[in-house]
Amino acid sequence: MPRRSLPCLALNWQAIPATVLNRGPIESLCIILYIYIQYRPKVWKHSALLLLIKPFLFNKLSLCVNIKICFIWSVRICFPQFAGDGVYGGSSHNHYQNPRLITFPRQHQHSSSNGLRRQKRDWVIPPINVPENSRGPFPQVLVRIQSDQDKEIEIRYSITGAGADQPPNDIYIIDPVTGKMSVTKPLDREERASYHLRAHAVDINGNQMEPPIDLYIYVIDMNDNRPEFKNQVYNGSVAEVSKPGTSVMQVTAFDADDSTTANGLVHYRILSQTPHIPIPNMFTINGATGEISTIASGIDREVSYYAIIVQATDMEGSLNFGLSNTATALISITDINDNPPELDSKTFQGEVPENAVGVVVANLTVRDKDQPHTPNWNAVYRITGGDQMGHFAIRTDEITNDGRVVVVKPIDYERNNAFTLMVVVSNQAHLASGIPSSPSSSAAVAITVLDINEAPVFPSNPKIIRFEEGVPADTTLATFAALDPDRFIQQTIRYSKLSDPANWLKINRTNGRITTTAVLDRESPYMKKNVYEATFLAVDNGSPPATGTGTLQIYLIDVNDNVPVLVPQEALVCERSRHGYPVNITASDLDSEPNAGPYVFELPSYPSSARRNWTISRNYAQLKLRIPYLEAGMYRVPILVSDSGNPPLSNTSVLKVKVCPCDENGDCTVIGAVTVAGLGTGAIITILICIIILLSMVLFFVVWVKRREKERQTKPLLIDPEDDVRDNILKYDEEGGGEEDQDYDLSQLQQPESLDHIMSKPAGVRRVDERPVILESQYPVRPTVPHPGDIGEFIIDGLRAADNDPTAPPYDSLLVFDYEGSGSTAGSVSSLGSSSSGEQDYDYLNDWGPRFKKLADLYGGGGED
Repeated sequence: MPRRSLPCLALNWQAIPATVLNRGPIESLCIILYIYIQYRPKVWKHSALLLLIKPFLFNKLSLCVNIKICFIWSVRICFPQFAGDGVYGGSSHNHYQNPRLITFPRQHQHSSSNGLRRQKRDWVIPPINVPENSRGPFPQVLVRIQSDQDKEIEIRYSITGAGADQPPNDIYIIDPVTGKMSVTKPLDREERASYHLRAHAVDINGNQMEPPIDLYIYVIDMNDNRPEFKNQVYNGSVAEVSKPGTSVMQVTAFDADDSTTANGLVHYRILSQTPHIPIPNMFTINGATGEISTIASGIDREVSYYAIIVQATDMEGSLNFGLSNTATALISITDINDNPPELDSKTFQGEVPENAVGVVVANLTVRDKDQPHTPNWNAVYRITGGDQMGHFAIRTDEITNDGRVVVVKPIDYERNNAFTLMVVVSNQAHLASGIPSSPSSSAAVAITVLDINEAPVFPSNPKIIRFEEGVPADTTLATFAALDPDRFIQQTIRYSKLSDPANWLKINRTNGRITTTAVLDRESPYMKKNVYEATFLAVDNGSPPATGTGTLQIYLIDVNDNVPVLVPQEALVCERSRHGYPVNITASDLDSEPNAGPYVFELPSYPSSARRNWTISRNYAQLKLRIPYLEAGMYRVPILVSDSGNPPLSNTSVLKVKVCPCDENGDCTVIGAVTVAGLGTGAIITILICIIILLSMVLFFVVWVKRREKERQTKPLLIDPEDDVRDNILKYDEEGGGEEDQDYDLSQLQQPESLDHIMSKPAGVRRVDERPVILESQYPVRPTVPHPGDIGEFIIDGLRAADNDPTAPPYDSLLVFDYEGSGSTAGSVSSLGSSSSGEQDYDYLNDWGPRFKKLADLYGGGGED
């Protein structure tokens, strides 16, 4: 084995913090020894000094543990040199000038005396430790891989595995010539804690020169993560009056650093408590588990909750080197039933009128210091004495927690006029253990019953009596008297009738005797299941008067007083007995059993045709033909029906039997049905002829109306049909012919300068829509009574003159058909008065057409009609 050089320990004291140097030389030496042990374990593997120093470092000086990582960068150590080991060194681009040398293992063969050869392997390659978050510079050389054959053959080195040629790629690289393996960037232990690589040595032709070696790289953890709480706010609760040491809640923080080192060991402590009542330190926390528990007594619900700030620190809680984080713990104080309810008074008073139900007699007030509206506060009331008949109950007010004494059963003043109730109140929840107080409170409730005027009471209500139907009028049925419950007061009772549907009864006003006013009939529609019901009133003379109601039910026993009636009243039978089926008949009786069925049916001896043509079964009530054939038609068959009363009553009912021709199935044909109805062929034809005549008359009337309408439309009128505004659509938007209608002379619409062209016109063609230019005195005088046809001719002449005049204004201009002017020869009409002399004859107005009909009636004597 090569000679071992002396170890050289060189410390960069300027890089070591003053907090370490101030601890003294012994502790500083421990730091150096600890780092030496961590990184050179082979030297101390079989050394007894390791067994003595390492426990001392871990157990006595926690500082060594805390700064295990902090001073790796600040302590420079010259480790002993061994054969085959590289020396930590460095170049211009890495930390280590002489990286550790790792050689490929070789097998050595030794001969023994018996001729066998023993193979010996080199030591196992130690792992490579790389601190995380290194600041570089990069690439940073870690180790140098070397083959023993590189002196003889040119070797090329390579590495494979995750982190080299596999994801994550290119974290580790190797110089293929020198074999120096480097890391290219800072590592994060929380992302990946270790890497497994394989180193290869080949010649320049790619032939494997050495077997691959395994390289294990471990990322050394640094304290780069703070503890993180799962929640920023934790909620817990603790009951009031809890004993010290009661567990309240647990908070948990997680540190992403290595949990096997101090970097990931979290320590908890309480920073503050709010409020500081009754003392500032009411709670404590387990530094390792985070469990919060009470440390002092005196927790009361007057403090509704506590807010506690909890700090979690790694590095086992070291405040100088550890990282911290905080969270809030809200601890609410829950209520326990440590205060029993207490009634405000030992005695309570109340009064209630007799016969009252649901009224509040007394209000029991109670106090409870527990949290309102919880089972620890809710009051439960019980009546323990003084109410043997169960007249009272106590109901708890959900808002005030008071007890309300309520009457649940009517009280009779004549029996009980006072009560003394014993009441006990307790909580809905049981009183907490260890409370010296009594769990309940008691009091007495004195209740006075007030007397009131009670209504008369009928002893039997309803009262049932039984009679046979047919009871005559003025028959006494019963005495329906009422009693006055007010035994200590003498009062008079008067009776009256409240309800009597059939008006069969009357009651004596003073003694309540009931008599009939009509015959009682069980078959009356006012009976319900043989029972007739009437209601009566009993009124006393108290103040105020009280009224009682009684019901009388009369059960009427049936007697045989109604004859049976045949059902059905009509039947259908085939004219040939072999085709048809018998007719099933029965009977109905208003009486009930045994005065009704079974019924007996018989054919009377008169008329004789009944028994000759028909037969009826006495018990089965089936009617059928006795003879083979009976002519189709309507037959009235008398049948004698008897009921089962004692004595029985009989009735002869007539059954209308329709005999008709039937088909093979025994059903009446259509012709047969018509024949049975009584309509012969002649009657049917007559009905059809009448229908045809009626339709012809309607058609003739419609044609006549259409013709009259057409004649009225073609009758000539006084005016042109185009000018008739009756029932016609008028067009108001005709504007002429557009551009082609604009070539007229607008000067014609103005006042002419000369009148020669007008004066030179012939007398018969003058335009009547032009202003006359002759003197007013020369205007012709119209005759007093115009000819009936003068108006139509005048209008036609004006139109003709307008159409033939080349100088006429546009088509849609206004035509003036007459111009009276101011110099009319008629003079003023204001001086005219009505004349009743009858000298003027207006009969000619009747010839002017329908438009002058009204004037003709007014002036022409048409009012004679």
